[in-house]
Amino acid sequence: MNLADSRRVSVLLGSLFGIAGMGSSSAAIAVPLMADDLGVSVGVGTWTITLYALMLAVATPVYGRIADLVGVRLPLLVGISLMTAGATLSALAPNFEMLLVARVMQGVGAAAVPTLGVAVLSARYDGAVRGLAFGRLAGVAAALSCLGPLAGGAVEGQLGWRAVMALPILGLVLIPFLWHALHKDGTGARLDVLGAFLVAGTSAGLVLLVQSPSTGWSVALAGVLLMGLGVPAVTLRVRRRPNGFLPISVISNSVVVRSAIAGAPVPAGWFGILIAVPAVMIGHGWEPWQVGLLLAPSAAVALVVPRLAGPMLTRFGGPRSLAVAGLVTSIAMLLAALGADRHAPVVLGASVIFVTIAFGVGQPALMDAVGDAVPVDVRGVALGVATLLFLVGGSIGSAVVGGLGDLVGMPQGLLVLAALPLAGLVALAPLLRTPATRSPVGTSRTHV
Repeated sequence: MNLADSRRVSVLLGSLFGIAGMGSSSAAIAVPLMADDLGVSVGVGTWTITLYALMLAVATPVYGRIADLVGVRLPLLVGISLMTAGATLSALAPNFEMLLVARVMQGVGAAAVPTLGVAVLSARYDGAVRGLAFGRLAGVAAALSCLGPLAGGAVEGQLGWRAVMALPILGLVLIPFLWHALHKDGTGARLDVLGAFLVAGTSAGLVLLVQSPSTGWSVALAGVLLMGLGVPAVTLRVRRRPNGFLPISVISNSVVVRSAIAGAPVPAGWFGILIAVPAVMIGHGWEPWQVGLLLAPSAAVALVVPRLAGPMLTRFGGPRSLAVAGLVTSIAMLLAALGADRHAPVVLGASVIFVTIAFGVGQPALMDAVGDAVPVDVRGVALGVATLLFLVGGSIGSAVVGGLGDLVGMPQGLLVLAALPLAGLVALAPLLRTPATRSPVGTSRTHV
């Protein structure tokens, strides 16, 4: 496939990814107003973002595995349909409880986009063209997500917060233009439904535990129980079904595991800032559209990042690029904590620009590293597992800000997020000591 084709397909997929991302970025701007309208605190209101991000995370490996089995076309169509239905129901929700249910549905649907988008690019291109396509996808997605607060603020000002929740239905418009690029061939194997359920429950337990300070001990207890039961159950399931939902060839691959752990703090910072900046500035009298304008420059930065990410991946490889993304994320969180403490809009705007750069480099770096590290027949599920850990990081980020931020203050919650990338660098360290050379896809089999 030529460069022009990769440019068009990656831009379309990035646009679809960005529209799915608006499910968090545009909705985040509406959280303070929605919470007030439905009679809950802002900390409790952030559950609409956390649950969306969590469902986005835990459903991604399911779509990745289904894509391995039946191809990309059908699962993507199902996912976009669910996302649209969830967005519509969110706009019509009569109370907070129904809004949460609708947001769960929306997140489950939107989860199709990250994994299947990169699966399309991985299958369709290779070499430098693939690296550029990954970078372009991430850049366009980040740009649209960064414009989400501005779009959400403008829509909220004219039509109210409910209309903001409906914005992701625009994703339907792009499907006809992508149809020819969506392969429909798979292996026809069976999906490990029990394995998927156990992984989803364990991941949910971690997020519930992190955000429990905003909702009380019962949520914390539920999180502890889900994790306490889930971890040994997942371990046993993997041993009994080594080729099941979590193939042992994928989760025992050190490049996949270490890269995913190092990548997770990047979306944690991204989701954390999306909640923190509107909460801080609207709390100090800003209108939603003004917050959107503050964040708008990051959209222009996001469009430029692919010009950096593509050559960086080609020259330094995925792990080293991930290390850079982690360091930039930590800097962004420190700036955000300072801006939240001093109520400094310029500093907060700068923090969003930094985390946008980190996301634009980190997401394609993770996909590139994982795509090169596993055999072709499990590439879809490997990308799904990596994206699961990546986006669970996002739900943890919103949970930290919504939970700890409610308890000890927004700056302190952001400082916690600043420390996470350093832990990721520790996991990544063994990969940084190896030469940054590319091996043919499926031949790298380094194990833990």
